[in-house]
Amino acid sequence: MPNQDQLTKIRDGNGFIAALDQSGGSTPKALRLYGIEESEYGSDAEMFDLIHAMRARISQAPAFTGDQVVGAILFEMTMDREIAGKPTATYMWEERGVVPFLKVDKGLAEEENGAQVMKPMPELDTLCERAVAAGVFGTKMRSVISAANKAGVDAVVNQQFEVGKQILTHGLVPIIEPEISISIADKAETEALLLAALTAQLDALEEGQEVMLKLTLPETANLYKPLIDHPRVLRVVALSGGYSREEANSRLAQNTGMIASFSRALTEGLSARQSDEAFNETIKDTIQSIYDASVAG
Repeated sequence: MPNQDQLTKIRDGNGFIAALDQSGGSTPKALRLYGIEESEYGSDAEMFDLIHAMRARISQAPAFTGDQVVGAILFEMTMDREIAGKPTATYMWEERGVVPFLKVDKGLAEEENGAQVMKPMPELDTLCERAVAAGVFGTKMRSVISAANKAGVDAVVNQQFEVGKQILTHGLVPIIEPEISISIADKAETEALLLAALTAQLDALEEGQEVMLKLTLPETANLYKPLIDHPRVLRVVALSGGYSREEANSRLAQNTGMIASFSRALTEGLSARQSDEAFNETIKDTIQSIYDASVAG
């Protein structure tokens, strides 16, 4: 069973979920945006040390607390490391009041029918057991949809819920993330297909099975309000998906009941070269702006 204090925080808390789960493929870009070029590290080990240092710096900033940040999504290697001498998930909850989640997917398969399902996860049960032992509340897994193709949308959603049910058996709350690419011409039509597919799967869940949804900000404000109100949905969060923080916040504020779960938009403007004072002031302003957009609805 999920920790009840954490469950209450996620269901009722004001604020947003920080996505600190850049994986191996996206880490070089995240570090580059943070002001660290690939020439500054010589191995994957050094790269992951640097990204962990960035995540730890964010997590220890005075403004990064459960007052405005209700949850944080961790990369597996982040869960296995420490911040300020404590295992990361323990640190998040005990020191910051932030509910820890874990990214569990292993990347995307090749595109088919305008969509990319997740690669197989043969070690998922073992990973979930490790997450539970570490004090993690829930998980997150990402697929990508790039066209208004019903077969592709259904394949993504069906797989997400199949894996989500497996995760639920471990007492973890899955965040189901069928991301729609923001650049596609038929984004609105794709969103309509996704809404229908998600609703069908949610309606089929059993009493007591609760999931979260992480969705691309829609073209029509409040399109996903029926999902937010669905009895099987604990919370609906929004990904920034490549929008600037300003645009992501603007779109988010128009969607009642939806809160942020931003990654790149959260770290926008942060630099490894900043003094602690400048860094902490920047992240404070960022957190405030994303919090404001999350509670605006």
